[in-house]
Amino acid sequence: MNDGSAVIGFGATSSAATGSGGASGGGGAANTSGRPRAHLAIPPFMTTPFTAPAPLGILDVQYTDTQALAACVVAASFRSPTPIEERVALVSDVKPYKPGAFFERELPCLLAVLALVQTPLLALVIDGYVDLDEHGAPGLGAHLHAHFQGAIPVVGVAKTAFRKSSFATPVLRGKSQSPLFVTARGLSPDNAAHLVQQMHGPHRIPTLLTRVDHLARGLASPRQAK
Repeated sequence: MNDGSAVIGFGATSSAATGSGGASGGGGAANTSGRPRAHLAIPPFMTTPFTAPAPLGILDVQYTDTQALAACVVAASFRSPTPIEERVALVSDVKPYKPGAFFERELPCLLAVLALVQTPLLALVIDGYVDLDEHGAPGLGAHLHAHFQGAIPVVGVAKTAFRKSSFATPVLRGKSQSPLFVTARGLSPDNAAHLVQQMHGPHRIPTLLTRVDHLARGLASPRQAK
């Protein structure tokens, strides 16, 4: 449901792809609950009432020496167990990795697969960091947020802490005692962490994050929409 937030529409094909069709400045409120951030089963991380942005696109990219396979899984909500659309894009002429400028390599891949998505999106989720420190040094997610002129929230979900830092919000899921590390622009840190904690699946990694990882690795093919 659109509650007045900006909607980003995608759909211009720009690279080899296959898929199924269906229908990075944001700040944030501080955690004032007094409870550890990792214990997100308790709702104090919802500092103010808000409408969760949806539909959302969940993104991932995997690389070979000369190519990348970018994937996008579209979900009707953060709690959805199954996608409403899946897309993959094979990207050639991938830029080499450059320390301190990873976004130059991955951002074009994310934009290539987003160009194939037919569903209007109200949020994006990436595998990695949005900001790289507590002062807002821009990471991949921040550059993606800026590309869309701040019109669409971007949530970063990382499996490991960036350089052992502690500025990201840790999120425990399932029975795992290893947190995910959540950063965001366009949503408060607490709201973004709550949404990740509420994503479908009993395990540490949400169901649809596992799905998009499999698509990007070529371990699965995009499902046809019903």
